[in-house]
Amino acid sequence: MKSVKEQMDIILKGVDTVVSRENLEKKLQRSVKEGKPLTIKLGLDPSAPDIHLGHAVVLRKIKQMQDLGHRAVIVIGDFTGKIGDPTGKSKGRNALSEEQVKENAKTYTDQIFEILDESKTEVCFNSEWLSKLRFDDVLRLASTTTVARMLERDDFQKRYRSNAPIGMHEFFYPLMQAYDSIALKADIELGGTDQTFNILMGRHLQKSMEEEQQVALFMPILEGLDGVEKMSKSLGNYIGVHEPAQVMFKKVMEVPDNLIIKYYELTTDMHPDEIRGIQEELQDGKNPRDVKYELAQVITELYHTKEEVAEAMDFYEAAFQKKSIPYNIPEFVIDWEKDTLSDVIPLLVQAGQVKSGSEFRRLLLGGGVQLNQERLNLEDLERVLVCQDVLKIGKKIFLRIIK
Repeated sequence: MKSVKEQMDIILKGVDTVVSRENLEKKLQRSVKEGKPLTIKLGLDPSAPDIHLGHAVVLRKIKQMQDLGHRAVIVIGDFTGKIGDPTGKSKGRNALSEEQVKENAKTYTDQIFEILDESKTEVCFNSEWLSKLRFDDVLRLASTTTVARMLERDDFQKRYRSNAPIGMHEFFYPLMQAYDSIALKADIELGGTDQTFNILMGRHLQKSMEEEQQVALFMPILEGLDGVEKMSKSLGNYIGVHEPAQVMFKKVMEVPDNLIIKYYELTTDMHPDEIRGIQEELQDGKNPRDVKYELAQVITELYHTKEEVAEAMDFYEAAFQKKSIPYNIPEFVIDWEKDTLSDVIPLLVQAGQVKSGSEFRRLLLGGGVQLNQERLNLEDLERVLVCQDVLKIGKKIFLRIIK
């Protein structure tokens, strides 16, 4: 194992808040002395998202701790999922069926092992212990906290003040999630800053039951490509971990300059000393674009082969630096009978290549649409497209027409 100081530096890289630093240091000292790994807990509500880099922030931190020799336990909340996490919700959530929970859990595990080391990860379901609690156990669990404490949560407060219903069962969600830490004897629990109440409840319950308290590590929320809002598929500002290498590389190059270091800290496994060196280079005047180019390579290599990354870099160079037509670009199949530029517009909207027909026409007016490197205008709407034509839309989208 690495020294306690070295481990502290790696574990706390990019962390928003730790409760508490002294507690973490003591646990690491004992771990090094006894040669025994710490138990790292992550609870997942099985709602089956497609993981993007924002979701991956916590998983990457766990991977870094696995590389330090510690043990990760992923708790799939199949039992708590029947209630649904009320965090940030303006009303109660519909309970998931057992079939939905199982299907979503499978989707989760398939995705998390693209980041975590499967050989150092244990996956369990909290129904293993929660379903065995007797009613007197549940009453003892409920007695460890108060209604006033539960109403400290922002979401419950807002619903209470607006006379929106709060089900009694919803109060049990943070308690049951906290009980997972008792069952696992968790040393560390991770989550985003939006999970503060739930994770601190684990510490509270451990103390109430005279157990050693876990360390709570809160990771910051990662802003998306707009540089403002939380990364989200619904906002379109995300970088998906399953996206093709050339798409991922191009999107990382769109990260705002002021977020370069944050992305290094939260989306890569790079050592803190290396990141400090990059930060110094930026402060000394290194071109942010060059630093971002290196960041795009580092991130894309985490999810793709070296060959795929090399192709992505070649694609980016050709498409966005040399301003030429890339060799390996996506094919776009059109119907023989609907082959004019005007015919193709609805297909482009349907495929998500443009938001609307009016947006496409605005791009045409502004010279933002090219066919085989020739700028088009509104007069070209009835132009017939032929097989192997290359359509460029805006600065980033290339499509090879196939008929």
